[in-house]
Amino acid sequence: MPEYPDIVVYLERLQVHLAGATLENVRLHSPFLLRTVEPPLETLVGREILGFERIGKRLVFAFSGDVFLVLHLMIAGRLRWRDKGCAIPGKIGLAAFDFANGTLLLTEVGTRKLAAMHLVAGRAALRQFDAGGLEVMQASLPAFQERLQSENHTLKRALTDPHLFSGIGNAYSDEILHRARLSPFKITTKMTAGEVERLFAATRAILQEWAQRLRDEVGDGFPEKVTAFHPRMAVHGRYRQPCPVCGGKIQRLRYATNEANYCPNCQTDGKLLADRSLSRLLKKDWPKTPDELERLRSMQK
Repeated sequence: MPEYPDIVVYLERLQVHLAGATLENVRLHSPFLLRTVEPPLETLVGREILGFERIGKRLVFAFSGDVFLVLHLMIAGRLRWRDKGCAIPGKIGLAAFDFANGTLLLTEVGTRKLAAMHLVAGRAALRQFDAGGLEVMQASLPAFQERLQSENHTLKRALTDPHLFSGIGNAYSDEILHRARLSPFKITTKMTAGEVERLFAATRAILQEWAQRLRDEVGDGFPEKVTAFHPRMAVHGRYRQPCPVCGGKIQRLRYATNEANYCPNCQTDGKLLADRSLSRLLKKDWPKTPDELERLRSMQK
């Protein structure tokens, strides 16, 4: 799912390509994409784009006449910049927005169509999409600490909760926690002041660094490879690969529909985090360290 760095770069490139442009035509390929009926989608045609904004992980297109298009790309939704009037891809195409200088395509890979688009009139109507998460890049350390420890959660859950923090998801939370040298399942209310300060610094640094990396990759073009997995990431998506800091193997813990990637040496004092289902199955035989896990794997071959 595109997170803060990806959304920021999308906004910047959309601003370059489309600010001041007039929408000439909109082609809706998937009726499930549009989640509102009033105002009708056709009212956008002929309106000028005044600018772009972000609400959490949502993109907001501000049109003349105080009309806003709100787009949530969810997991696999992506924006593509193509020649004007290009065909909408049959299997993955959701919609196309035609302008004088090109067409903005919205696509989504996979059978589950989760991307959502809303059309609302008036800025006040945008409040319904704001979950209230803190904007870390604009926050002070005391505000960050207050929000972090306002509820009793694991760090992984707290960072990815849109009601607590804005724009952070599964991928960058892994990177943040690795940079901060903190376990993804450390309890927020049990953190020391030093740990909170370290997490605050790591969160800001990771989001800023990755936004700049993505800017450098895109250059004067448009984002084409927005993905949760990037070869330059330290831990996310790098299960059993070497940690760039200590060289130990990255471990993975799956839970519900998510997963946490972490380095035991850097984040959990060399201990493996227990997978609930496997630890219940293995009980006393559950490996406590990465070396024990590797020995267990070698015995199973």
